[in-house]
Amino acid sequence: MYLLAWIFIGVVVGWAAGKVLQGESYGRSMDILMGVGGAVAGGFLMRSAGFGGYGGAIVTTMVALIGAVLLTVLTAYVNGRRLYARQL
Repeated sequence: MYLLAWIFIGVVVGWAAGKVLQGESYGRSMDILMGVGGAVAGGFLMRSAGFGGYGGAIVTTMVALIGAVLLTVLTAYVNGRRLYARQL
């Protein structure tokens, strides 16, 4: 059950990161794969640290979200891509 939540979070975060990178992204599928990878890695890291049960589900989901954002944004930064602030 946790894995499905992490994958869903990774898909959403990867897609959103592609939108934020505005043309400097790696493509829709690669952004989504990086988001899923970061989310699953963050989730498993917290599960192995001993967070489980009902309260652990919230903690691991939040860490999965942070992991997906970090992996996607840091990969873009390392490869010289720029993040743009959206104008409203």
